Amino acid sequence: QVQLVESGGGLVQPGGSLRLSCAASGFTLDDYAIGWFRQAPGKEREGISCISSSDGSTYYADSLKDRFTISGDTANNTVYLQMDNMKPEDSAEYYCAASVYRPRLYTEGDVEHWGQGTQVIVSS
Repeated sequence: QVQLVESGGGLVQPGGSLRLSCAASGFTLDDYAIGWFRQAPGKEREGISCISSSDGSTYYADSLKDRFTISGDTANNTVYLQMDNMKPEDSAEYYCAASVYRPRLYTEGDVEHWGQGTQVIVSS
């Protein structure tokens, strides 16, 4: 059974950091690229970053590439999203997702499997 489980969300002050984890089971990171999406209240879910652990290729939304870093740990079948210098506008529900497509700006239609989400709140 394919499963994606996010963790690491929480409350962080502006300027702080969080690392989100996406633990995959039922498949290996060689089978799918893993993307991160986020959805802020009242907004559509948007793709923000993704990685193909099979070749290390990555994608970032332009507005986030200087603050967010995605990485894959094939030994633990886990993908991480390191978020630094966080801003209140980063507050959202964050989802990881598995896609058969190479890293690019993912839309929801590119996703085969979703995680349940983890909430991130950036506030002082």
